Amino acid sequence: MRLNGVDDRLERHQYPTTSEELIAAHGNATVELANGSERLGDVLERFGDQTFEDAEDVFTTLRAGVCHRGVGRRFYSDRDPTTDAEDGPSPVSF
Repeated sequence: MRLNGVDDRLERHQYPTTSEELIAAHGNATVELANGSERLGDVLERFGDQTFEDAEDVFTTLRAGVCHRGVGRRFYSDRDPTTDAEDGPSPVSF
C-alpha cells in the first residue's frame, strides 16, 4: 500500500481527531493498492466512529482496513500445512 502523499497530510492533521473529521478533510485522497486504489474515506468508514490519538493510529487502521485489492493474491498462503497425500518438509521442533 502506498499512501501517495496522504501520510504527510495525516501527520500534519491536528490530533486527537475523529474518523468523521479525517473523512471530511482527507476522505477523497486515494491510497495505491497492489491491484488498484481506494479512497481514504471508504477505508475509514468500514470502522465506524473512532478517535485517533495520532497519525500512527490512522496508519494502523488503514493497513487493517484496505479492501481485498490491497493484499495481493486472495486466498493464497505459503504457510498452509501439507495434506496427507503430499510430501512436504519434515516438522522441526525448536
